[in-house]
Amino acid sequence: MGHPQVNSRKTPELGSAREARLINSLVVIAYVLPIALILGPFCIFFVVSFGRVEASAVVIDFNLSNYVRILADSTVRMVIGRTLVIGIATALVCTLVGFPAAYLMKILGPTRRSLLMVAFAVPLLMSYVIKIYTVRNLLGTNGVINHFLMASGLVSQPLEFFTLSYYGVFLTLTSVLLPFAVFPIFLSLDRIPASLVEAAADLGASRTRIFWTVIFPLSLSGVAVSLTFTFVLAIGDFITPELVGGPNGFTLGRIIFSQFGLGFNWPFGAALSIFMMMIVTVALALATRIRPPGKVTF
Repeated sequence: MGHPQVNSRKTPELGSAREARLINSLVVIAYVLPIALILGPFCIFFVVSFGRVEASAVVIDFNLSNYVRILADSTVRMVIGRTLVIGIATALVCTLVGFPAAYLMKILGPTRRSLLMVAFAVPLLMSYVIKIYTVRNLLGTNGVINHFLMASGLVSQPLEFFTLSYYGVFLTLTSVLLPFAVFPIFLSLDRIPASLVEAAADLGASRTRIFWTVIFPLSLSGVAVSLTFTFVLAIGDFITPELVGGPNGFTLGRIIFSQFGLGFNWPFGAALSIFMMMIVTVALALATRIRPPGKVTF
């Protein structure tokens, strides 16, 4: 009579142990696989960056010539500097424009908020190349903006600095990456408890004071994400400089792309990739220092 009771007690325990092992295995796979897919190529690039090209073959002899070239070549330094300027400018402009848009999205009613969210989300569903060509048609010498300026008599000939230049790359990146700034800021604004805003209003704080002492400080995490997203995406983009920048719009991402393509200098391209990874790491480290205050005073 006692044996069936013992078996009935052990069966659930065995089942739970198997479930625990299965869950642990899935967790290991979920973490190990992405880490391997990220660290694997990074380690390969790191090793290749210490090599050189000899007779159309990559030779790994662990020398620092590629990194020395990055620091010594004035053209490469100029391109890196301009890439950083474009990345920082794109991040700042996207965040400055995205914050009011996100705040408007926050204070609107449910219907209008949904329409505005769809308006910013639809470009994310489109092909990246299509978005770039759309902006290019707006900014090009035969684009809508130049046609408007010439028809209104403001200019006598089409303006060319919108395209085939760094200005065109900057304007295109700002237009394309704006949704990546709006949504993180909106999420941070949406998480602010309404009770804090109501408490500040009850204590006599004006709308301006409420914004600067309550809303803006508590949205800094979204601002940090917005700056990081747009900066990293801008400096790593090579399609926009290729299609919009022309011969005068070289960026770091475009040089890296060329080294793995027509240039066939994988070691130098890998070194540039590691250098870009270092820039991204520094940007992420700086972004983590932008935090909401521990308490709000008004």
